[in-house]
Amino acid sequence: MARTNRIVVPEARMALNQMKAEIASELGLSNYESIDKGNLSSRQNGYVGGYMTKRLVETAQRNLAGK
Repeated sequence: MARTNRIVVPEARMALNQMKAEIASELGLSNYESIDKGNLSSRQNGYVGGYMTKRLVETAQRNLAGK
């Protein structure tokens, strides 16, 4: 079964890429945009995606709460 990560709102692509780079940098993965992700461990790549999800959920919760 093929999985695709289709962005529902294409206009958000740049912001998501910027967020990914910022989080990777915070996790100590410099130049994340230009490195071969295949050379990173599943754990390292998973941390970036996991923290992105965590921040997006936090932002959505704040927006729903009106803060």
